[in-house]
Amino acid sequence: MNEQEEKNYRLRRLCVIGGSLAILTLFIWITIRVGKPLVQLASEPARFDAWIDERGAWGRIIFLAIQVLQVVVAMIPGEVLEIGSGYAFGAWEATLLCAVGAAIGSAIIFALTRWLGVKLVESFISREKIAQLHWMRNVDKLNNLIFWVFFIPGTPKDLLTYFVGLTPISLRNFLIISTLARIPSIVSSTFGGHALREQNYLLAATIFVGTGVVSFLGKCIYDRIVKRGQQKKQGAPPKE
Repeated sequence: MNEQEEKNYRLRRLCVIGGSLAILTLFIWITIRVGKPLVQLASEPARFDAWIDERGAWGRIIFLAIQVLQVVVAMIPGEVLEIGSGYAFGAWEATLLCAVGAAIGSAIIFALTRWLGVKLVESFISREKIAQLHWMRNVDKLNNLIFWVFFIPGTPKDLLTYFVGLTPISLRNFLIISTLARIPSIVSSTFGGHALREQNYLLAATIFVGTGVVSFLGKCIYDRIVKRGQQKKQGAPPKE
């Protein structure tokens, strides 16, 4: 590498690092100034419904934008917004809005990580955790791995979306797989929110408790998958 190429390389590296830091700073600001008030609002479904109604025909577009923002800014919790949308729009319409918003947000993340690379991912996921996800680079099994990781409740789906951009999967395949895999989790939240609106508190409680239990089990399964992936990478036989 000659002197000019080295200068160009350093300049590109500085631009990537600077861009990643700027995006991270923006996301932190959005989380504090926008995300936190939105989550507090959605945690009171009746108040969230009234807030959406006040916006008239723009209510659905605004919520779609909120859902995109929640996926892109992975620090904003999504379940509360999904429950609020189920209360405000009904289970099926809310499911559609949440799924479309998640797909748009995922596409934005995918494009950002393909553009800025690992430096952006390290803003959200530590280098150690990125190393732990090395098993997701298995090209032959990548589609199945991504489906199950996004299907299992309790996995950090929005954070994992940042890592997927570093894998060989195409944007088209990723959006199809992740959107289909997300639907059961979205449905449980939106139906729970709709049950609250209908004042069917027993059904709502059953959905939320059931989802909590399944999410806990899903987290355990995910941790086990990660552990087995690490062991295979290190060449150690997985423990049963």
